[in-house]
Formats: sequence, structure tokens, C-alpha cells
Amino acid sequence: MTETKEEIVDTRERKLDKERRGRRRCLIVVAAIILLLVLLFFIIALILALTVFKPKQPTTQILSSTVEGVAPRVSFPAINIQLNITLNLQLLVHNPNHARFKHGPGKSLLLYQGNQVGEADLFPGLIPAMGNATLPCRLTLEVDKMASNVSSLISDVSDGDLVMETQTRIPGRITLLRIFKKHVIATSTCQLTIAVPAMNVQKQECKGTTKL
Repeated sequence: MTETKEEIVDTRERKLDKERRGRRRCLIVVAAIILLLVLLFFIIALILALTVFKPKQPTTQILSSTVEGVAPRVSFPAINIQLNITLNLQLLVHNPNHARFKHGPGKSLLLYQGNQVGEADLFPGLIPAMGNATLPCRLTLEVDKMASNVSSLISDVSDGDLVMETQTRIPGRITLLRIFKKHVIATSTCQLTIAVPAMNVQKQECKGTTKL
């Protein structure tokens, strides 16, 4: 039985329509697989970021400390105080993360009896993953800011121990897997006991914190 022209055209159209539906289903399946893989990648990256690559606290401590200057002198009966003290510190910053720690300019403050008597700026830098960096810090005691603590200074000089405190603040950012960025501020507080008149650091105690 011979097919008519209309039947041949109709058969071809049904065949083409079936092929189009097949291609459409194939594209949908491929798109679904790609979407699933992308979603799986982000889930794995998130799990790693919250476990293995979870941001840890960069720690700051004093590696070494030296004192320059002349021992404080107090003369009587008219009270005359002579001060010329500079602390040279080497700060060790440890980055325990599996990502580099890029920090901006930091600042160290020198305090006596809770009052700021000096300050120094710290240079910005980059600390590699699981690495360390040493930052130099030179703190000079500003004599005019000691006026409110004359009685405490006289007592400390007489006892032979001058207790100073340093506060260091280093802001920075950790980038995990080149996707997740976390801002952190590493801070540390150190108490230094300076022997008078020997002018050397007898004791130092530090504690550090990190704000995530």
C-alpha cells in the first residue's frame, strides 16, 4: 500500500518532534547533573571551611625585648624626675590557619599604671599558612605623660622594679579556599618588669586574644 504525500510529511514531523523531545530531555538531565555537582562542591567547601579550614586564632607574643636609655633618677627635696627609656621589641606572630593571613597596619601601646605613655605603628604584611612573621616594635616612653603617676614612679624606682604594659592590635583577613573571607583582629597584652638601675627586662608575661 503506497503512502500518500500527506502521510509521509506527517511521519517525518512526528519523527522530528520525537528527536526534539529526546534532545530536550538530554539537556535537562545534563543541566541537572551540572547543578548537582556545583551544589555538592559548595557543600563540601562549606564543610571544610567549618571544620578543617575553620579560622583559628593568630597568636602574638614577644620574641625578645631590650631596653635602651638611662635608669630613671629622682632627686629631692625638689622632686626632679629624669626619664629616658625605649623598649625594643620583636613580636612573633604565628598563623595556625591553612590559609595566609594578610594584616594591615597594626599598633602597639605602652602603658604605665593603666595610662598610655607611648605608642608605635606596625607595618602591614602577609603571613603564610601555618607560618610565622617577626614584627619589630620600638616604644619610647613619653615623659610628659608620666606626670599623673609621679608617686607610683618614685615608689617603683625605689623598689628597683618598673612594671610596664604593652597592648598590641593587628587587624587582618584570612581567605579560605579563595572563597570565604574572614576578618580577624589579633590582640595581645604583655606585662614587662624592668630592673632599675640595671635597665634590663627581668620578666615578661603575655596573653593574646583574637576577634573573629
